[in-house]
Amino acid sequence: MATGWAGDGAVQDQIDATVDAAVQRARRQLHQGPGLTHCEECGEPIPEARRKAVPGVRLCVTCQSGQDRQGQAAALFNRRGSKDSQLR
Repeated sequence: MATGWAGDGAVQDQIDATVDAAVQRARRQLHQGPGLTHCEECGEPIPEARRKAVPGVRLCVTCQSGQDRQGQAAALFNRRGSKDSQLR
């Protein structure tokens, strides 16, 4: 990848910043506090194994998968990796 006038570690710094931002976004999305016994979206029971594995769980697997797909679609565009941001 051509970096122009960027320093030697600029590409790795960009990668690290992107990973750090994704980790921080994922941590913000984690629920805090006690989990629910029934899904807050559809009302289906949440299995005990899921409640133990995911502290603060509020959604069943089906509803969580749907939310994850919606969030993925919004996060596909990486501003840091766009051509415009590399020219600045």
